[in-house]
This record gives sequence, C-alpha cells and structure tokens, in this order.
Amino acid sequence: MTKINTVIFDFDGTIMNTNDVVIKSWQHTFRTIEGKERPVESIIKTFGEPLYITMEKMFPHIPVEEAVEIYRSYLRENFNEMIEPFPGMVELVEEVKKMNLKTGLVTSRVGDTTRQGLEKYGLSPYIDCLVTCDDTDKHKPDPEPLNIALNKLSAKNSEAIMLGDTMFDILCAKNAGVKSVLVGWQLAVSKDEIEGPNGPDFIIQKPEDLFDII
Repeated sequence: MTKINTVIFDFDGTIMNTNDVVIKSWQHTFRTIEGKERPVESIIKTFGEPLYITMEKMFPHIPVEEAVEIYRSYLRENFNEMIEPFPGMVELVEEVKKMNLKTGLVTSRVGDTTRQGLEKYGLSPYIDCLVTCDDTDKHKPDPEPLNIALNKLSAKNSEAIMLGDTMFDILCAKNAGVKSVLVGWQLAVSKDEIEGPNGPDFIIQKPEDLFDII
C-alpha cells in the first residue's frame, strides 16, 4: 500500500459516541409526529445518511423542514450532555497529528454541533480540515465531501485513509479512491456488507490498531 500521509475521520459513531442522542432525537420526533416510537433497529439503519434525506423517507406526508426542526430542537437541547468520545479516540486523533500526518473530518452532520463536540473534548486543534453537510449539496456515499477535504489539505487520494462506521463512509472512500477503515464499535454495518464486494479495506477493533495500517 502507498505510504499514508493523510487520515480522514467521520464524526458520529467513529470519533464521537452520539448514538444515544441521535436515537432519542428520532424517538422524540416519532412521538411528536406519529404519537409513538419506532423500533431502534429502524433508526440504526439510517445512521450516516443526511438528515433531510432520511426525513423525506420517514415522513413523506409533512414538510421536511418541520420534521427536521422537531428533531434538531431536541438534539440541540441535549447534544452537549449526551455525547462522549469512544474510548481511545481522542488519544488516537492527537497521536496521528503528532506524527505530522494531515488530518481531516468529513461528516454529514451540520457544522455547529460538530464543532461543539470537537471543542468540548479539545479535538479542534488536531483537525486540519472540517467538511460538514453545510459545505456541499452532495453527501456520502458521493465522494465530493471527501474530495473537498483532500483538496483543502493538498492531499492525494492514494495517500489517504478514511475511518468510518457506516457503509456511507466506506462507499464514499471507495468512490474517491481512498482506502477505507471500518471501526469495530459500529452498529450499522452487517456481516454481509462487510464481506461483500464493497466492504471496507480494513477493520479495526481498537483505535490504536490504526497504527498497524498506516
């Protein structure tokens, strides 16, 4: 493999454990619109997909902006208190930067809460480039968000690697010609997807396993 000099991270489910606040925000939305909650499994299947796209699928009978605001109002009120990094991920991001590698973060989340999470845990100084859903109309698995980050970093696709927790991340990397790493603490990727033709190039069970790859 070509020597890696650039590491791109996903945010939700990769660096940051936002599972609880995301699931509860969805259940709040379901209760508000439909009067009852839906199975958690149906929420997990949407992990990694841009919110507006999921909302249009979930609630085709109401204006998408209305549904999004119900979701985001709950999330804004609870986000800061309900998130925490996955064990070892803060240390991993810091160590990658100390190795003089270029670092980026590419997420389908909006910029304000992404920055809020990074700042809460002191990660902002270690991320050279941040690309959120505010920066492009195209989203994972389209390669554009990742390519925007690589262009900002003056990094070659062949010298980059991307860590993620969903097939949106893995396919985004694949479509951009970037090596992909699936994190072992993910919830949304099935065994069939992992072993299929579009499966990840690597899987890590612990953050420090990344060093064996790069």
